[in-house]
Amino acid sequence: MHEFLAELIGTMILIIFGGGVVGGVVLKDSKAEGAGWVLITLAWGLGVTMAVYAVGSVSGAHINPAVTLGFASVGEFPWSKVPMYISAQVIGAFIGGILVFLNYLPHWRVTEDKGAKLAVFSTDPAIRSPFSNLVSEILGTFVLVMGILFIGANSFTEGLNPAIVGLLIVAIGMSLGGTTGYAINPARDLGPRIAHALLPIPGKGGSDWKYSWVPIVGPALGGMYGALFYKALFLNNYNIPFWIGTVVILAILFLAAKSELSKNPTPADDLEEKIS
Repeated sequence: MHEFLAELIGTMILIIFGGGVVGGVVLKDSKAEGAGWVLITLAWGLGVTMAVYAVGSVSGAHINPAVTLGFASVGEFPWSKVPMYISAQVIGAFIGGILVFLNYLPHWRVTEDKGAKLAVFSTDPAIRSPFSNLVSEILGTFVLVMGILFIGANSFTEGLNPAIVGLLIVAIGMSLGGTTGYAINPARDLGPRIAHALLPIPGKGGSDWKYSWVPIVGPALGGMYGALFYKALFLNNYNIPFWIGTVVILAILFLAAKSELSKNPTPADDLEEKIS
């Protein structure tokens, strides 16, 4: 099997599991309707595990442009292959989105919530605040790539790596995913979002392209900086890209904090202040 096809199939498997569980939880009259966030995070983790077991021996199972960019940024993956890998990942995620749509065919018509329908395909923030949402995606992907490198540095995990990476995904989702739905993967969000825009989903509404840059830029930055951070602190390789990345990340953190802390207090804040 060629690496392109392996990355396509691996990412498709990821979306079948991940998009599939979201569909089961949020679409009307599904037997899993209302099962909640824990079920969603578990299925995403199992989806990653199965995808890595399926194609890891062929392509390394990046199944995520952020991982591909992260490895390339520290010399662990050739830049010449990056476009091929990312193209395969986006196409695989697109196909996965179509298959999830087909699985839930009767449920789109009976589900009135347009946001729920979009959530099956792509992420959206719990509270819309671009810089803060960007920070969440950066941090989640930073932890993901760092975690993958930690796991790979330990020989005792040989053969268990896919399962441990899956558990890492579950932990990130449970710990950090409540803010944006933890895309932590540009292809995971972009491919199915394109599918949502093109598919004849009854009463689907818009595809929220205004937000779509966040789950692309955030994971890309977080993945590259996670790899650079690991190489700097654990392998003592403090290169120029690491320092540039540090400045960029600190600037985004500052802008996010400034944006949120400068906002007017909510009515609940005013009431609390009067009571105190």
